[in-house]
Amino acid sequence: MKKALLVLVTLALTVAVAIAAVTDKQTKDDIARHRAIATAHEAAAKCREAGTVEEVCNAQLQAACKGLAIGKFCGMKHQH
Repeated sequence: MKKALLVLVTLALTVAVAIAAVTDKQTKDDIARHRAIATAHEAAAKCREAGTVEEVCNAQLQAACKGLAIGKFCGMKHQH
């Protein structure tokens, strides 16, 4: 009985560690994605600050964000 309990506890701990490792990788991937999106938006802001027309800056933003976020404005659209 004690052996079975020990095996069960060991198995549960192993599963918990495996789940934590997957979640940690997902979290790190999510953080990297957010940073990449932020970098693309910062570049778009600098583009506008430089006096470039909005259409050109938006096109650059779309190119930088391809595959990163949902929507044509890199997962973020605001009112003008």
